[in-house]
Amino acid sequence: MDVILHKLGGLLLKAVPTFLLVVLLHFYLKSMFFKPMRRVLDQRYEATEGARRRAAESLERAAAKAAEYEAHMRAARGEVYQAQEQLHKQLQEQEAVDLTAARQRAEAAVKEARAQLAGDVQAAKNSLSGESESLANQIVESILRRSAA
Repeated sequence: MDVILHKLGGLLLKAVPTFLLVVLLHFYLKSMFFKPMRRVLDQRYEATEGARRRAAESLERAAAKAAEYEAHMRAARGEVYQAQEQLHKQLQEQEAVDLTAARQRAEAAVKEARAQLAGDVQAAKNSLSGESESLANQIVESILRRSAA
């Protein structure tokens, strides 16, 4: 057993330089290859994530502007509809005023026509009354002439 331990010790003694070489290679690769690689990968990640963040922020700003635009459009439509409604009311009121004025003019014309008709009727009655007396006198004269003859 001593021989095996002695040979094992010799083998470990020969393996120490290889182990040290592997450890040195590990630190050398870590500092010369993996650290710069990690730095480049981190920069790349930051660049892509930064671009994604900027794109997301840009989308959020665009959505906010679109919402603001829609709000302004709704407000403008509301103002237009309100103005149209007000104009419609004014037109209805003007139409009602014009209709009332037309009715009043028509009523005045009817009253005037009735008054004129009443005057014409009275004049016709007076005329007929005068003519009836004249005709009555002519008839009486005509009858009296026949009786006298």
